[in-house]
Amino acid sequence: METNTPSGTAMERLDALGHTLPRVGSDAAYVNHRQVGSSIYVSGQLPYKDGALLGQGIVGRDVELEAARVLARQAVLNCLAVAAQAAGGLDRVRIVQMLVFVASTPEFAEQSRVANAASDLLIEVLGENGRHARTAVGVAGLPRNSPVEIQMVCTTVR
Repeated sequence: METNTPSGTAMERLDALGHTLPRVGSDAAYVNHRQVGSSIYVSGQLPYKDGALLGQGIVGRDVELEAARVLARQAVLNCLAVAAQAAGGLDRVRIVQMLVFVASTPEFAEQSRVANAASDLLIEVLGENGRHARTAVGVAGLPRNSPVEIQMVCTTVR
């Protein structure tokens, strides 16, 4: 099934949704991405906004499902910022695969619903270039007690 790509550039669609790409920071211990040919491997991104982690805790105990979905959208925005920087612009990014980690209780079985929030945003912004293979997994814990972390693989398009 083929869908129509929304009109306008990816940045215009992002803006229309009320989002902006965050500034990409750096870390002395690792790089935000590694590019091999046209493939871009984006390091795991936490839901930081303006230098602050937007939430902490375990989904299903400390964090509600809807709050985790908001955090997933912020984490994927951070991924998009890294990918856009590496590709030379957001319109040059095609998402290949996304891996969503959800720090959750053993009983919580809605990791895919958390991941759907990020997947939906990618498609809203990038159209067909936002469709991707995906894995969503529950984990015991994440860095800085974040409820969500997202890693992705992208490629550049002309």
